[in-house]
Amino acid sequence: MGKEIHTTINEYLPLRDVVFQTLRQAILHGELKPGERLMEIHLAERLGVSRTPIREAIRKLELEGLVVMIPRRGAVVASITEKDLKDVLEVRRTLEILAGEVACERITPELLMELKSAGEEFGRLKETEDANRLAEADVRFHEIIYEATGNARLIHILNNLREQMYRYRLEYLKDKGSHERLHQEHREIYNGIKNGDKSVVGKAVCVHIDNQEAAILAGIREPQA
Repeated sequence: MGKEIHTTINEYLPLRDVVFQTLRQAILHGELKPGERLMEIHLAERLGVSRTPIREAIRKLELEGLVVMIPRRGAVVASITEKDLKDVLEVRRTLEILAGEVACERITPELLMELKSAGEEFGRLKETEDANRLAEADVRFHEIIYEATGNARLIHILNNLREQMYRYRLEYLKDKGSHERLHQEHREIYNGIKNGDKSVVGKAVCVHIDNQEAAILAGIREPQA
């Protein structure tokens, strides 16, 4: 519990929201690990706030499923479970296919160039040991597809799912063997969108997400074996 929690949240937000977003990002980005206790007094000292916004943030994190309350232990960062993973990916698979198909119709030449560049950037980083940096490159690739839909509601929902997926994405990217496969999957999706082929895009997105699910599930089950 002694390591630093990085605060990069808009300082003009109310304090309770700053604390909530800071702790939320720390969990999603792996700074606070599954099973780690969230002790109010220690967190208050580290963030330089009173215990009240910490308590409020923990309550909201519990509602999001990122924190669980355990008898005699208190608040603990929730583990990555099979059900959580399957629930998120079940929704994400459907909406990512929709986003890819809509992007086939609406993507601009400028965004298509950005998508190509994002895929190439991921390819350049695929040998890196920095999972966070690679995850950001992966996120950027998908964000461009969302942006290309021009559908504000779809973008909002997918961005929210993207946040929930960050912990899972990091677990997947820790396996260097997945990097080349991901790079090839990005190329398939890009080529499908470039050619306006909804069928190719739909199949490529399904493969992309199914491979991710299988790899993360294997990682979750391995410690239990």
